[in-house]
Formats: sequence, structure tokens, C-alpha cells
Amino acid sequence: MEANRLSGVLAPVVTPFKADLSPDPKRLIRHCKWLLSQNCGLAAFGTNSEANSLAAEERMKLLDVLVAAGIDPERMMPGTGCCSFSETVELTAHAVNHGCAGVLMLPPFYYKNVTEEGLYRYFGEVVQRVSDARLRIYLYHIPPMAVVGITPKLVERLLKAYPTAIVGMKDSSGDWNNTRMFLDAFAETTRLGPTARPPRTFDVFVGSESFLLANMRNGGVGTISATANVNPAAIHELYAQYNRQNCSGVCVKRRANRKALGTSASTIDLTTLQAKLDVVREVFARKSWPSMIAALKQAIAIYGNDPAWARVRPPLIELTTEQARKLASRLEAIGFAMRKPTC
Repeated sequence: MEANRLSGVLAPVVTPFKADLSPDPKRLIRHCKWLLSQNCGLAAFGTNSEANSLAAEERMKLLDVLVAAGIDPERMMPGTGCCSFSETVELTAHAVNHGCAGVLMLPPFYYKNVTEEGLYRYFGEVVQRVSDARLRIYLYHIPPMAVVGITPKLVERLLKAYPTAIVGMKDSSGDWNNTRMFLDAFAETTRLGPTARPPRTFDVFVGSESFLLANMRNGGVGTISATANVNPAAIHELYAQYNRQNCSGVCVKRRANRKALGTSASTIDLTTLQAKLDVVREVFARKSWPSMIAALKQAIAIYGNDPAWARVRPPLIELTTEQARKLASRLEAIGFAMRKPTC
């Protein structure tokens, strides 16, 4: 039987740092436990985790700490993709050995204009060298940051060669048409009758909750979103309400084999829920902040009454005092509040 597959809402967990800029395991554990309590899975060591500012050894030690703290690895999808091929293999094997439900894997992104064949060989070598039947790779498409991207043809080749290891993707292109292209090509559908096609087992997550409703309506499985670090319950509410209102028997059967995350009691308008999420995301995504990462951390610092959370690693910088004041004011103006402090 196939292992449980992740779906729903996951956060690329922001990484807290101490005054000396070393990772802060205690704050990270508290934040991860709070996220899980809000029906949010953990995509640690992603873009918003400042993963590419962390050494491979730091990532592995933090994962060790999280598992030792009792955090269920079956609700984790740690990022393992690096420019260094050997580090990607090492991080991936480490996550698999901990029993993580999957890994989120960037393509090697330093060399630009690489060929599809080169990327195919890269991912194929990782699968072969990890050589573990438990391996589940979610490809990470984020061209605004990595430039090097994932194409449907590459996915098709990888699925044919490694059907149990290549299980999905996160599309952070910010382009719904691109996401729709992957959904049309690979996502499981519930179409019946003469237009039916065999179910696919390639799961598509969107990289922003702004596309969550559209993704679910077109066969996607959820979102891995930065703002899930501060607004997880509300994002999950849309996911849960969609499933309650729209899933057929086929969808219910599929969810039975997933690590599904909670439910909600009432049936309300899905577009209203989506619009409310968009308002919150717009505040954090404003170009006036040094980065979205810094804004998210500042919000955790504000609502947790813990200034240490505002720290980022260079080359990122924190919000200024004035910017922090403006962020707090904008969040108050939209009626936003984290449901529970993380500290």
C-alpha cells in the first residue's frame, strides 16, 4: 500500500536565529508545534526558511532536533535541493531516514540555461544514490528566485523513470496559467464517462494561497505558502471548506490515503474565504518591506511579544522601527491577528 501523501496547507517554516545568528532550535520547535496545532504541515528549509543561508549540517541538526522534540516527520516536507549535488543527496537521505513524508527539491540553480537532459540526470542521480523505496520527491519550481525551472516534459520523463519517487511539485512561478498547465497534464481528476482518464499520482501544490481555490478546483492538493507561518488556520479553513463542499466519492477515496488536516463546521462562500486570504497576503507581500521573510518574522515578533524573532541572516535585513510600526498598523487595519502567540 502506498504511504500517506501530504495535502492541504504547509508552511515553509521561518527559521529563528539567536543574537550570534546561529539557528534557535527552541523557538523553531515552538513555532512548528504551533503550526501543527493550526492544521498546518511543515515544509522546513524552504525559501522563506532562509534555507540557502543555512549550511547542510545546520539543516540536518535542526531536523534532528525537531524529530527528537516529538514532531511527526510524516507531517514534514523539508527542503533538500542545493547547488551542490552531494549535499542534495546527503540532505535527502537524512530526511528519508527520519521518515519524512517527502522532500521539496530545488533544481541546481547556479548555472543558468542548463538543458532538460542535465536536470533529468541530476534528479535521476539523486534518486539512484539515495536508493530508498521511501523516497518521495516534490519538485520545486520557483523561477523568480532560481531562474532554472521545471518543465512538463521533464516531469513526464521523471515520472516514467521513477514513478514512485517523483510524486509532485510546488509551483511558485506566480503564474496561474503555468500551474494550470501542470494540473492539466498530471493532476488526478474526477472526470467520468467518455472523457475520463486514468488517475495520476502527481500532486500539485501552489506556492501562494492566492491560488489555493483555483488549484483545488482543478485537481491540485493544497498550498505551501509563506503566509501560512502567520495565518495557517484561515488558509486551512478554505482548504477544508472546499473539500467539504465539492469532493465526490473519488476525492474522498483519495483523501483516505492522505495525511489530511482537520475540518471545519460551517459551509460558507469559498470566494469570500479566498478574498480574505488575499487581503492578508497583500500586506506581507508589499514591496515596501525589505523582504517578505523579514515582514513575516516581524509579525511573529509582534504577536508573540518576542523581538528576537525579527532577526534574519545576511544578506537579508530586518524591518526598520518605522517599517515595523507600519506593518503592525496595516495588520491592525485589516483586523488581522495570529490566533495564538508562538512564544
